[in-house]
Amino acid sequence: MTTTATRRSLPRLSYGPYAWFALLACGFPALVLVTITPGRRMRRRLTRWFAQLFFRVIASPIRVEHASNMPTGACIVIANHASYLDGIILTAALPPNFTFVIKREMADFPFAGFLLRRIGSEFVDRASDAHKKRTARRLFKAARSGDALAFFPEGTFRPEPCLRPFKPGAFRAAWQGRVPLVPIVIYGARAKLPAQVWLPAPGPLRISIGEPIDPAEHESARDLLRATRTSILARLGEPDLDGTA
Repeated sequence: MTTTATRRSLPRLSYGPYAWFALLACGFPALVLVTITPGRRMRRRLTRWFAQLFFRVIASPIRVEHASNMPTGACIVIANHASYLDGIILTAALPPNFTFVIKREMADFPFAGFLLRRIGSEFVDRASDAHKKRTARRLFKAARSGDALAFFPEGTFRPEPCLRPFKPGAFRAAWQGRVPLVPIVIYGARAKLPAQVWLPAPGPLRISIGEPIDPAEHESARDLLRATRTSILARLGEPDLDGTA
């Protein structure tokens, strides 16, 4: 390792263990309280409070830009996916009425899977067409009934900066339910904790909430997907991998 590379790694080596300790210190009481607290809404409020506390403790409070763009009623949030921290970031930044739609594998993670179930997250088994169809029907009903949903439509993330192709489920639910889409850009998460790295680095975090996109102004779910992707790419400043990944 070169001298320059060593200097660059020192902040992560010193800050990383502290950040993990902070996550455990905030996560354990959150898990206990979510276990014993009745009512999904209150459990979500608790989880949000502990997520905000975690980012304050590690000196990375989340700055939210254009918060007035967030609708007060039903909507579907679409966010870029860059880091293991993205779910915690949105938990801290979004109102507690959001249901997160997550890949099925997360349900099997120790502690995290239990917490996600307790706050009412929806899990999608991407390997099962039947399960995807059942989940799509539930999400359509949720959107029509006024629920707020949050998706990472890329499904996963890479170490290098990029925006991967979007999976269509969120856009079909928005199109069928006539629910506005809210494109969100997360900044700083990839630098803080990218794929294949397990020690967080110091650095700022912020999210930018884009203007809602009305499905009625678009001809199809595919058109809605393209409009949402264009909004995110315009603010993200990372390569577009659509059609190449």
